[in-house]
Amino acid sequence: MTDFSDYLENELLDHVLKGLAFTAPVTVGLSLWTAATSDAGGGTEVTNANAYARLEVEGATGRTFSVAAAGTTDNDQDWDFAAASGGNWGTVGWLAIVDSITHGAGNFLFHGAVTTAKAVNDGDIARFGTGNLDVTLD
Repeated sequence: MTDFSDYLENELLDHVLKGLAFTAPVTVGLSLWTAATSDAGGGTEVTNANAYARLEVEGATGRTFSVAAAGTTDNDQDWDFAAASGGNWGTVGWLAIVDSITHGAGNFLFHGAVTTAKAVNDGDIARFGTGNLDVTLD
């Protein structure tokens, strides 16, 4: 995942070049998408049903990123969504890191396509193994 959102690009530029305050989000969530995301947001997040919920990242959850090196960080342990229950989530092809864990809320921070899209059917668990969720700044 290497794309910055327009929101984050503007916040960082204003912070670094204009000295305007940028407050890091209190809550960061990993979200799954069935239609393409974009820098402006866009896309279609998995429906807030069938046990889907964004994963809280970096808070008290224990889901953390490794310390960045050479412009890259990744998940430092396995991250599992709850199993789809009562129906399918669709084919997940994109991810977004958002400044909210509430479905449909918040600003995109980073987003991008997954390497291989996967259908998440009833009973399946969407899992990102240790080191498989990369965030890179080029």
